[in-house]
Amino acid sequence: MSKLANQPQPPPPPPPSDMDVDSADAAEEKNLVRFSINVLELTREAQMQHGLRHGDYTRYRRYCTARLRRLYKSLKFLHGRGKYTKRNITESTLKDVRFLHVVFYMAERAWSHAMEKKTAGPTAKQRIYMLGRFRKAVKWATLFSQLCSIKGDSRTSLEAEAYASYMKGTLLFEQEKNIEAAMMNFKNTRTVYEELGKYGSIENQLLCRQRIEEVEPMIGFCSRKLGGSALQAHDLLDMEKEGPAYDLFKAKIEAVLSETRSQQAASMTEFNWLGRRFPITSAKTRVSILKAQQLERDLNGAATESIPADKKLAIFDKLFSAYHDARGCIRNDLASAGNAENIRDDLNGLDKAVSAVLGLRTIERNQLLVSIAKSKFAKHRDEKNEKVTKPEELVRLYDLLIQNTTDLTDLVSSGRDKNEEENSFLHEYELKGLAFRAERCFYLAKSYSSAGKRTEAYALFVHAHSLVDSALHQLANSPDKALIQDLKALSDNCRSNSCIEHATGIMEDESAPENLSKGVSTMSLGDDKKKDNKYLLDILESYESAIGEPHAKVPSRIAQFPPLFQSVPCNPIVLDTVYNIIEFPNLENRMKKEKKGILKRFWG
Repeated sequence: MSKLANQPQPPPPPPPSDMDVDSADAAEEKNLVRFSINVLELTREAQMQHGLRHGDYTRYRRYCTARLRRLYKSLKFLHGRGKYTKRNITESTLKDVRFLHVVFYMAERAWSHAMEKKTAGPTAKQRIYMLGRFRKAVKWATLFSQLCSIKGDSRTSLEAEAYASYMKGTLLFEQEKNIEAAMMNFKNTRTVYEELGKYGSIENQLLCRQRIEEVEPMIGFCSRKLGGSALQAHDLLDMEKEGPAYDLFKAKIEAVLSETRSQQAASMTEFNWLGRRFPITSAKTRVSILKAQQLERDLNGAATESIPADKKLAIFDKLFSAYHDARGCIRNDLASAGNAENIRDDLNGLDKAVSAVLGLRTIERNQLLVSIAKSKFAKHRDEKNEKVTKPEELVRLYDLLIQNTTDLTDLVSSGRDKNEEENSFLHEYELKGLAFRAERCFYLAKSYSSAGKRTEAYALFVHAHSLVDSALHQLANSPDKALIQDLKALSDNCRSNSCIEHATGIMEDESAPENLSKGVSTMSLGDDKKKDNKYLLDILESYESAIGEPHAKVPSRIAQFPPLFQSVPCNPIVLDTVYNIIEFPNLENRMKKEKKGILKRFWG
């Protein structure tokens, strides 16, 4: 103890100087720097500008790869030359916000690769690879959320958490193993964007609203799966939108609907039409007919008035495609039926019935087009940004309707023995064909009236009125009250328009002599010169208009082209007669003489 006590003690450390305190505070402040990234805006801008506006996931994946390469080179965060050396991005690595971009684009690249495989219709082996890509996207999105919670500000951290929740929900949604967890992740995403949509700029609020609209159908799908209720076909009407989330959801909906149709088609054994029953033996034919019938229920349902016209036309296109698929399956069965007469008769009857229903839906679609064209025809021409329908377009549509009605009645009447329902159907559509001819005659008269041909227009209005009266006489006991009301309105229009054309024609005939006398009075047999059309370049010193009337079709008179020919004086002709008598001096003595050698003297 004495030895230790006698040894000299080390001096105490000096107190920290002001410079050391400032450097420590600067280092601590540098470590507390918070990065800010608008994750949703960055996602939407990258996706929409590089392929996903048109659903091109391959292009977007290549963009993410190229973007990562540029980020690695700019950050000098390379993974070795030749041999790959993995370098992880951790909290200590985050010295620049671009490191967060690296993690974000790694997640986007993995997700776009998975969606590329998803939209291509993967096989069983490709599906395993696709799920692996989704897991990789979840891994990078989770890392992105963790790093943003440490190094990002509060909004960035919240958006990154919503991004990671969406990726997790997408993986679970695709795996279909834990639907409840997938719904919880989607609900977390919706909650975050609902809160973020209350603040910020208008653009940011719109982006949050779009993201919520993309997530909502997935939450509804998950709730239906958990509740055990079947998804109906009309749910697809709400999915006619664009976006990556809708691509994933549409594929899932189509898979569920195909499975549901297959289960329902097992109990569908026959097709009923106009009191006749046709057996259906092919499973593919059943599924196609069942799909078409579901689309028909969507068109004729209680909520059909709220469906816009463009969506109705899209449903008609899907319906036609389903019926054409059914006819293709029936024709294939006919080709493989051989000589079995009973089977061939059933298939021919089924083909005729499906073709008749297809023709009937074609008439309904063309009637929808006519109603759209009529609504535009009745509008005033002074409305801006609205194309007004010409009467010739309605004439063309009614030509199609008349042709469709003729084809349908020919198809139904082709049978040898017709029942009562077929006869009533034929009578109904023969009357509809007569009504279509009256409508066509009315709009043809409208086209002649717009061309100023009063006599032809009057005759056509009278003929259309006679056709309408004939149709109304035959429809006196018909239960179709809507058609009768339309024909009565058409009859009134024909009567009023014929009176208008008659009166207009009489007024034009009465004013014709007066107009003729005015024209003759302006004529002259003298040498009155025609009024010269002065051009702007010729009257620059006067204030006369060279543009003309504001509504006139006369072109503006700026300058005359091609210009008129002008006389140009020729150069004078000078005859140099002195040249022939001048004697010029001899200049041979000034010319250079060529020296010749001895040989050249002899042989020239």
